[in-house]
Parts: sequence; structure tokens; C-alpha cells
Amino acid sequence: MAVAIRLKRVGTKKKAFFHVVATDSRNARDGRYIEKLGHYDPRVDPPTFQLDRDRLDYWLGQGAKASPTVAQLAAKHARVQPEVKNGGQGADA
Repeated sequence: MAVAIRLKRVGTKKKAFFHVVATDSRNARDGRYIEKLGHYDPRVDPPTFQLDRDRLDYWLGQGAKASPTVAQLAAKHARVQPEVKNGGQGADA
């Protein structure tokens, strides 16, 4: 099972709010997840980002890959640089 750390969209139409979750990479974006790691609210000024850093470190240590968006948010707010899934670039990069 390949674990991905990514954003799960919650909230109503036009009022986005995201949970940062660890999930099987084959699951749907808003589907089942293994563990909730934090949340991201882009609607407030400045946007809020809360993350359980110990659990993030645990999942990265277990081989989980962070999505490019989560990696960018975590790099801005975290003490570790998560390994990016696919790096957001093609196979030649």
C-alpha cells in the first residue's frame, strides 16, 4: 500500500476548507483516509495551516510521499522538507 499525504477538500461550495490526511494513494481525493494530520483554511487572511509535525515525520519515515501542494505548505511552515510525490515534474527531471 502506497501512502500519500495530501489535501482532502471539505466545506461547502465556494467555501473550501482542507484536511491534511495520510491515505492510500489509490483512494479518491475526498475518500477514506488513514489518519488526519492537520488542516488548511485558505479563506482567512492570512491563510491558516495547522499540522501535527510528529505524525508527519512518522509517515514520511514510513515511506509516504507528500503531494506537491502539501510539500509546499509544509516547507513554508515545517522544520522538515517532505519528499515530494512525482516532484511535480515529468519523468526526465
